[in-house]
This record gives sequence, structure tokens and C-alpha cells, in this order.
Amino acid sequence: MDTKPLPNGDKPLPTQAKSQDLKPRNAPVQGRSKKRSKEIIDVTSELLERVGFDDLNTILIAKEVGISVGSLYHYFPNKHAILYAMGLRWLEEIDKVLTEIAAWPVEDMPLDELVEQMLAKNLKVYKKQKAVLTLVQAMFSVPALRELDAQHDDLVISRMAAIFKRMGINRHLKERERLGRLYLETSHSVFLVVVHQSGERAKRTLADLKFMLCTLLQQHLDQSQSQPGS
Repeated sequence: MDTKPLPNGDKPLPTQAKSQDLKPRNAPVQGRSKKRSKEIIDVTSELLERVGFDDLNTILIAKEVGISVGSLYHYFPNKHAILYAMGLRWLEEIDKVLTEIAAWPVEDMPLDELVEQMLAKNLKVYKKQKAVLTLVQAMFSVPALRELDAQHDDLVISRMAAIFKRMGINRHLKERERLGRLYLETSHSVFLVVVHQSGERAKRTLADLKFMLCTLLQQHLDQSQSQPGS
């Protein structure tokens, strides 16, 4: 059943809120509705960057978009639903990049070149997303958004495990997935730092990340070559 809005205009989520509680009120099908839905998500991204998660609310979002709170609820039931849509869009961008990387001739690329290009492609997605650190923190800490965090991890780990096999790391799937998680956690945390750096400082941080990952992967490539079929 519906709950009364909080003082800031937001409606409290059910204690056991799931993704279905965050679905848009009406899936936008017409061009005008899709444009409005996108505008709401874009405005929320900008506000999230300016005011942060705690001060973000539907009254503020509606005012910035130039619509009533009631009209906003026609598209999204609460601010978490907008953040959920924002997170889904970010995951779609990551999926596009990983699909593009999968089409590269990975088997024939030097390790340092492959790692450098993969990091550059992924970093662009992080830089493109406004308030990415706050969004990621929300995905991890807000129960209703946590499945997005899990989807992100599963997506990157599975794709990287497949890349590692094509590179020549001949290990059991579980071991390649372990390396995939290590690759994910290392690059993910560093990307969230680099987006707030600039110039030489950012270049040095990326160079250190590349060095760490190349060293890790080269070790496993050497082990695979010395123990074929393991």
C-alpha cells in the first residue's frame, strides 16, 4: 500500500524493497515521455554531484526539472527509483565497453598494450557518469540498489575471465574469476580516485595501476606457459 511522503517529499521504501519497487510508474514508450524520463535522470545526476545523496530529494529534482512532484511520480515513485535507472544506464555503458573489448584481437595484442587500452576504455565510462563515486556508494549501501552492485561485479568478472582465457591464462574458470574480481576491485577503486584527479597526477596513478595489473597478469601467463593444460 502507499505510504505518506516524508517531509522532504520522498516516499519511504518498504523495508524489504526490491527492484520491482523501483520500476518506473509507466514505462516510457512515446518520444516525449522518453525525453522527459531521460531529463529527470540527467538532472538527478547533476544534482547528485552538487548536493550529494543525503540532500537529494524528489522536491528538489522536480523543481530543477520544472515539473510538479506529482508529475515526477508519474515517471518514478521515489528518488531511489531514479538512482536505480541511473545505475542501470551506467551498467549498460560498461557492458558496451566490455563487448567492444571482447571484439579486439586479444590473442595477438601485447599485454601492456591490451591493459592500457582496456583501462582507457573503462575510465571513459567512469568520467562520463556524473557523481559516479556517490552513485557507486549508493549502489553498495542502499539495500534497494544493492542488486545493481552485484550485477556490476558479475558482469565485469565474467567478461574478464573470458578475456584472460583468450590471453593465454589457462586456468580453471574459478581461478580466472578470482583474477577477474581482483582486476575489478583494483581498477574500480583506482578509477574512482582518478576521476577526481587531473594532469600529471592522474597520469601517474593510471601508470601505477597499469604496472600492477600487468605484473599480476604476466605472472599468471608465465605460470600457464610453464604448466600447459593446468
